[in-house]
Order: sequence, then structure tokens, then C-alpha cells
Amino acid sequence: MTDNVVVTPRNEAPPILAVEHLTKTFGSLVANDQVSFSVKQGHVHCLLGENGAGKSTLAKCIYGASRPDAGRIYFKGREVAFSSPRDAIRMGIGMVHQHFVLADPMNAVENIIVGEESTGALLNLQAEKKKIQALCEQYGIVLDLDTPVAQLSVGQQQWVEILKALYVSVDLLLLDEPTAVLTPQEVQSLFSIIGKMVIDGISVILITHKLHEVMNISNEVTILRKGKVVDTVPTRGNTKASLARLLVGRDFDFNVHKEKIDFGPPALEIKGLTVLRDNGSLALQDVSLNVRQGEILGLAGVSGNGQAELFETLVGVRKAEKGKIRFAGVEILKESTHNPEAIASLGLASVPQDRLRQGLIEEFTVQENLILGLQDSPSYSRGVSLNWKAIKSFASQAIQQFEIKTTGPLQPVGQLSGGNLQKVILAREVSKPIKVMVASSPSRGLDIGATYYVYSRFLELLRNGAGILMISEDLDEIFNISDRIAVIYNGRIMGVFDVHEVDRETIGLYMAGLEEHEHS
Repeated sequence: MTDNVVVTPRNEAPPILAVEHLTKTFGSLVANDQVSFSVKQGHVHCLLGENGAGKSTLAKCIYGASRPDAGRIYFKGREVAFSSPRDAIRMGIGMVHQHFVLADPMNAVENIIVGEESTGALLNLQAEKKKIQALCEQYGIVLDLDTPVAQLSVGQQQWVEILKALYVSVDLLLLDEPTAVLTPQEVQSLFSIIGKMVIDGISVILITHKLHEVMNISNEVTILRKGKVVDTVPTRGNTKASLARLLVGRDFDFNVHKEKIDFGPPALEIKGLTVLRDNGSLALQDVSLNVRQGEILGLAGVSGNGQAELFETLVGVRKAEKGKIRFAGVEILKESTHNPEAIASLGLASVPQDRLRQGLIEEFTVQENLILGLQDSPSYSRGVSLNWKAIKSFASQAIQQFEIKTTGPLQPVGQLSGGNLQKVILAREVSKPIKVMVASSPSRGLDIGATYYVYSRFLELLRNGAGILMISEDLDEIFNISDRIAVIYNGRIMGVFDVHEVDRETIGLYMAGLEEHEHS
């Protein structure tokens, strides 16, 4: 949980942005329905809503990436109608998208200044680098500007996106789910940067579904539900419970009600696992863990400490240097079994951290993505052809059960919001017989309703005898649903704890590598 860093407003000047009766439709889907709200200068204004509530669509309309069908937008007292993001940027509006818009081979400086060469100005790369470095120092951003962005962590890539906006001197910055990819420490750094932006006169629209973030950073919050504005309220004087009531339309129970389950034998056993990164350095060093049937083992750690390599090794896309991995008693690190298809056939389900790159095919439809890996099963195939009737029926049922906001089974999955992408993966993975679930940040990008629905499906898996390894950087999630907590730092397991016998502060020390204790 981050410390409270609510930003103090600079003044009570007229709104820097006013949106009046904005409507945006996609066919029969009404994404924004007569939306009206305003943002005061020098304030942090949150747009709060569940997945598919219309938050990102609204932001894209303000930023010029999408044209509203009706309504008006006023910026600095003038009515504006942007035909492209470039128009918005020139007026002083920037946006950091949920899925970054970066060129992987280029370094941070090149990504930040790209497009400026078309303004007619002669660019001196070294001079621009000094300007960007000064921005880093001004806002406390630690970043190697010469490293190709493909080699930066996801959190560092977000700093590049923010620097792109600061570089062109925006007056209003829209941040779409900016904390979805950040560690707790990076969230606190981001909030500190936002505070400095406000002091420097930049207004911020923060799009989120995380109630504690709304309480920590915002001055006002506009709640959206099914494309409509429910209300705009000051943050001060409200609580997580009162905002949740506006968000979902009822009182919300934040507790996960886990029934007592007698743990069975190990569903997953990892012994002495050593794995290398792509560059040959050690990612995992002599890692030993076990997950019992009916148990959730939460793996806590700051991003970049070997979690990604562990996940890739478990699902069969990265080889191990040494060690053993057993699923339900079957050794999988043999050449004949260490591949995704063979491992999945043993009863492994997986939820990757990078949804679009690892979990889905962006150009495929929702129904095609829902049967990835299952397309050869008798349920969905007829010899060499697919049983599209059965596939559509399954997809329609999954869409309803997981409340996936989509125009239908035939919509390309790349058009869905981040939270709905996660729902597609989860719907697919829990639809098959499971002995072990390996889930990386399973609730990342999900609203509270969807998060707790996912937790309920996890509890159902436990009742059916599965074991779950949940890799997460969200300590609230780790403590909310885990039975035991393992902490990873620099590729090593620092300790394993019963969730009822440890607190967040202690886990934080182990995550930082400051403590270590013996574990079995």
C-alpha cells in the first residue's frame, strides 16, 4: 500500500478542461453516453470505472485519438475539436496509453524526440539528451537514456512515455491505468512525480479502477458506469467503501471468504532450479519451492528478480541449466516434455503478465483466442476443420460468465480494454481440467468486481484439488488470497511464510533483500 500523497490544489482557477455531453458509439455499443465533467487547473482528477465503463474511450476522445459522435470539449476556455493526437499535443494535452507506443530498437532519447524532426527545427541529439536528463533530475526519474527501450523494464518504459509528454511541455496529462505495470515502489515514485507536475502547473487526469490510488492521489473523482457519469465528487470526505458503492451500484464486500481446505501432496515441486537470462546472466539461483493441492502460494518480489524467467521455464518456453520441476509427480524438464504443449497436456494452466505478447493473438477474434491451445480437442474440431458452432457457443458462454465487454465473439481481441484482455485469458485457462495454475499478476488491470470474480474461480480450482502459484507484485493481492508467501530477490528465494504469521513490513524487507531466513 502506498503512503497517502494527496496533492494540494494550487488554486481555484476556472477549469482547464470541460467536457459536455460527449457521446461515442461503436456500432450498437455506446462507449460514452452524454458524458460531462470538468478538470480544475492544478488538480489531479481521477476517472474511476470498471472494465468497459468507457474510461479509455473518453480519454482518447479528449486526446484526439478518437472522434466523439456528439458533445463538446473545451480546453483553456476554448472549444476544441482535434483531428489527431498531434493537434492535442500542440495545444498542450499529452497522454500515456495503457499499452505503450514505443519503438523497441530505439533508445529513450530517440523515442522521446521522435516526430519533432517534422516540425522543421534542427535537432541536436546531445543537446536534446541534456534537456531530457534535466527533466529526469527535475522529477526524480532514474533512467538510462542510452539503453534500447526493449531492454528496459516495463516500469522504466512508462517513464519514457511520461518524459515524452514533459518534453513537449504539456499542460494537461492523461494517464491511462499507469500503475497496472508498476511495482509498489514505482507507484510511489509515480505519485511523487505527479505531485511535482501539479506544483509545476500541470493538471492530471488519472484513469484507474484502484480505489486506494484514488484516495491517495486525487482531488476529485468522476465515476463512470456503463458509459455514463454516475457522479463527480471530491475525494476528501469520501472513503473506499463510498466510492465502491458508486462504482458498482451496491455495497461491496472486500473480503475473500476462503473455506478451510486440507492440503494434499505437492501439485508442483521445484528443486534446485537454476535458469539464465537471455544475456547469459543468472536469473534464478538454486530455487526450491512446492505448491500443494488445494493451496495458493503467493510469490512476492519487485519486478525483474527472476519471476518472468521462472514463469517461462514452468510453461516450457525457457530451458533450465539445472534442477527439477515436477507436475503432479511427473518430471517435466526432460527434452520430450519441456515444451508448452506437453506441459499443458499434464494439466498446467497459465496466466502471463504480458497479455498481448504472451497470452493472446491480437489480430484473432475473441472466440479464436478463447480456444487457443484447445483447437485440436474433440469439442472444437471435426477432423481437419473446426466446429465453429461449438466454438461460438463456448465463447458466448465465456463472455457472459466473465462479463467480457465486447461487441461479440467475432470482435478482434486487440480492440478490447486491458482488463477485458485479462478476462479472455482467464476464461480460456479455467475452462480446462487443471492440476496446476501458474498466474502472473492475475488481477492486473481488472476492476474490483472482476478481481473478486477471478478470486472466486481460483477458490473453485482449489476445491477441485488444483494448486496455484500466484506471482504478483501487489502485496494486497498476495495477502488477500495466499495461504503461504514466498519472497524472491535477485533470483533467490529469501523465505517462505505462512500468511497468518507475517506482516507486510517484514515481507517488504525480504523483497528488498535486507533479510533472509531458512525455509523448506
